[in-house]
Amino acid sequence: MSNKKLIGVDLGGTTIKFAFLTENGEIQQKWSIKTNILDDGAHIAPDIVESINHHIDLYKMNKSDFVGIGMGTPGTIDHKKGTVTSAYNLGWKKPTAVAKPIEEGTGLKFAIENDANVAALGERWKGAGNEGDDVAFITLGTGVGGGLIANGKLIHGFGDAGGEVGHMIVKPGGYLCTCGNHGCLEQYASATGIVHIAQDKAEEYEGDSKLKAMIDNGDEVTSKIVFDLAKQNDFLSNQVVDEVCMYLGLACANLSNALNPQYMVIGGGVSAAGKFLLDRVQKNFMKFAFPTVRTSTTLKLAELGNDAGVIGAASLARKFE
Repeated sequence: MSNKKLIGVDLGGTTIKFAFLTENGEIQQKWSIKTNILDDGAHIAPDIVESINHHIDLYKMNKSDFVGIGMGTPGTIDHKKGTVTSAYNLGWKKPTAVAKPIEEGTGLKFAIENDANVAALGERWKGAGNEGDDVAFITLGTGVGGGLIANGKLIHGFGDAGGEVGHMIVKPGGYLCTCGNHGCLEQYASATGIVHIAQDKAEEYEGDSKLKAMIDNGDEVTSKIVFDLAKQNDFLSNQVVDEVCMYLGLACANLSNALNPQYMVIGGGVSAAGKFLLDRVQKNFMKFAFPTVRTSTTLKLAELGNDAGVIGAASLARKFE
């Protein structure tokens, strides 16, 4: 192993996070810039190039000190062409060249991957996945994403749609999803889905509940509020959490029945509910999982938080060593 560095880039709709890391995955420097999505995202790649070049100079380093750059991005990636499409929050509706301008602008080798896949790689390398060869990852945020690693490799699938765990159907005929189907996991276990369930349950609930009072008053309700009230024994909030954890446990069991990963890792903002969430998901997982899977797959909470993206992205560059 040389003493060269890796560069990780985590591209989001509002912020681009960067990090310089050792080849062992330790973050040495990190920083971020705002994402400029004007002009159909035409400024994003040049901004990334400028920021990387500036920070290499700032820390008095040379291009020769680096193995390469890895980046996670929303959208659908054509790995052969180095393009991204359908990243609507970035303005990249049509296929947009990303790899070529960044490679040419920095003079460094560049690898790109979907953002949820990158977070999965990060957790597998330096987080809850303990460098296991078989790790499944679900991230619960505004939506539900995921990354599946089998035999040490990401599952991309034939049409690059592998790992779309948010679109597993957990309730046939359920809530309409943005993908056009009904009853996707994303509509029940995302931050927005949890609030949707809470609003529906509040309508028919007649007992005493702080959550119901908040919804009836038109107060802002978030998934965090639902979980916090459930921890305080609010009856309606606990009903919501029970339903969410049933769907999540079912999804984790279905994934694990198909892949039998060593670790099934749950991350994203909703996972901040911690053991309170994990214990209830585990209970449902045990109900729905195949007997061998129950004893061989371990459910865990993600450990890297916001750093999973840059760490996982940087791991992509290790192939250039």
